[in-house]
Amino acid sequence: MLQQNKIRITSASLGILTAIGGFLDIGDIVTDGVVGSRFGLSLAWVVPVGVVGIILFAEMSGRVVACSGRATFEIIRERLGPRVGGLNLLASLAVTGLTLTAELGGIALVLQLVSGVAPFLCIPVAAFGVWIILWRAKYSAMENVTGLLGLFLMVFAVVFFLLRPAPELAGDLVPAVPQDETVPAYWYYAIALFGAAMTPYEVFFFSSGGVEERWGARDLRRMRLNVFVGFPLGGLGALAIMGVTAVAFQPMSVEVDSLSALMLPVAQAGGLVAVGFALVGILAATTGAALETALSTGYALAQYAGWSWGASRPPREAARFHVTIGVFILIAAAILATGVDPIAVTEYSVVFSAVALPLTYLPILVVANDPEYMGDQVNGRVTNFFGLIFLGVVLVASAAAIPLMIATGAGR
Repeated sequence: MLQQNKIRITSASLGILTAIGGFLDIGDIVTDGVVGSRFGLSLAWVVPVGVVGIILFAEMSGRVVACSGRATFEIIRERLGPRVGGLNLLASLAVTGLTLTAELGGIALVLQLVSGVAPFLCIPVAAFGVWIILWRAKYSAMENVTGLLGLFLMVFAVVFFLLRPAPELAGDLVPAVPQDETVPAYWYYAIALFGAAMTPYEVFFFSSGGVEERWGARDLRRMRLNVFVGFPLGGLGALAIMGVTAVAFQPMSVEVDSLSALMLPVAQAGGLVAVGFALVGILAATTGAALETALSTGYALAQYAGWSWGASRPPREAARFHVTIGVFILIAAAILATGVDPIAVTEYSVVFSAVALPLTYLPILVVANDPEYMGDQVNGRVTNFFGLIFLGVVLVASAAAIPLMIATGAGR
């Protein structure tokens, strides 16, 4: 019984780590803060839409693993061919590498906030910390520690109620463009929130984690526990951050533009204890996302190329996989060392994630309907109905992301 409970906890931790890293990484934290301070809760509807979408496709990718025993990129190359698979690979590596850069920058920002040390000194510490965790830590320990500590971010839900939001705030839940904002800016941030919720690396990491944990058909229930518990928790945290900044900043027309600004209402409502919880949660969630994205670069390239791979495998057994991860961490640290603003990198990463969405989710939908891989676990009519609807939303978001970014000056 004890062993069974341990397995269930570990399994749930993978879902929590994936969701916290996907919904509450530095990109989401910054975007949620900006959206709340500028648009109130008028864009809150995007978060549950994103939660439903990522649940739908993460469940598909997990079911593919449980039925075939193979990870997403391996099947994409085999099912769609090396050219289409190669295009998918390049887009994935570009977006995931940009996201990894943003996550390392986020870790450096938290370290700077806590220590007061200059950012350029925190960057190598962040990069080394991520590398050493991936090099030395056990996969299960990485899941449990970063995933569960990331739940400290739920302190924002407590802070939201401590701030005593006015009853009128509920009226903001109706989708509408605020008077002092433009329609293009509204939809730009709607796509940014949607892209952040459905970031491609989430499904690559989730499915590869399933292979690492050796999911089989008997683990379908456990896999769905990951999905239906983890992602709604991440969405709840995103809504809480948005709500806190909507209450604290929108009435004063003050835009959140830094992590330190985000801490002000936390300190006001909950004091140093709440700030401590928030900083631990942000550090854990951002570190978890950095681990996810770094691993996803190795997963994608190794699975496409047919290399030996796995975070649980020692470097001597999967050398090219581990070298790939190390190279991407070094590139990300080098980009940050040029002095680029980590917040700006974060904002661009979520938009470019939206651009790459079709290349990720179309192959998953195709494979999940292939009886050669899925047997009797192919998508049902209801799943395909919603899958096609979300694929249409994904295509629209992908087509509109860059034009809206140009038209609004990246939401300015």
